[in-house]
Amino acid sequence: MIIAGASVQGTAHLAAGQGCQDAFKAVDLGDTAVLAVSDGASSRDRSALGAHMAVDAACRLLTEDIPDAEEAPETWTRWIAERGRRVVEEYLRAVSAVLGADPGSGDAGTLAATLTAAVVTPPWTAFVSMGDGFGTLLTRDDRCHLVLPPPTVPPAFLSSPGAALRIRTFVVWEPELGGVVLSTDGCAALTLDHPSVRQLPPEAGPLPAEGFFRGLTATLRGNHGDAEPLRRWLSGPEAARTGDDLTILCALVEGR
Repeated sequence: MIIAGASVQGTAHLAAGQGCQDAFKAVDLGDTAVLAVSDGASSRDRSALGAHMAVDAACRLLTEDIPDAEEAPETWTRWIAERGRRVVEEYLRAVSAVLGADPGSGDAGTLAATLTAAVVTPPWTAFVSMGDGFGTLLTRDDRCHLVLPPPTVPPAFLSSPGAALRIRTFVVWEPELGGVVLSTDGCAALTLDHPSVRQLPPEAGPLPAEGFFRGLTATLRGNHGDAEPLRRWLSGPEAARTGDDLTILCALVEGR
């Protein structure tokens, strides 16, 4: 696997003297990659810490007992559903330890963070999602699929009431899997197109910006995963339009 990621402080946060509240983490297991990105709630005092706790919990739990690629879909579906619930529980335990209080208390909101995570074991990708991050699946013939679109309702956080029941988990089987890209919501201007770009009605929803993803894939394959070009893209004028922090993390399949 080629694994690369970058986080950039948003221009609005920079102007306000506010640090980057995004976090990302990846684990390379050879034929499998575990990816996690998190966006701390900008209105919460300690959300940057919450974001780091979220990706730590996800990467720790999603590397355990991963099914084999030959396992049945039901096995993958059960496994990721169980892991998703455990990620929330582990995050809340960590919150309790930091705050010295019950995670169900209102204090837990100070560490509010989203989570978008994926376990990439070709031809399978298993997703865990809470909040407004999104995920794009790439195929070997350069097709792009927004398999985890941004929600149309206000985002929930790992610290929100009932998070263990609200977390989304699902699996995708793609025999031509070429890679997976996870993004926080600040990256929408750079990585998503309005449906009108392809002469589609608004109800078609956002679509992956194919030019961006094809350029990203070609660059990272050409430089063997050097993330500096990705960091430059996230620091560019188009990405900065929202003013929000920006994080992208990807795993590209090699030798297939």
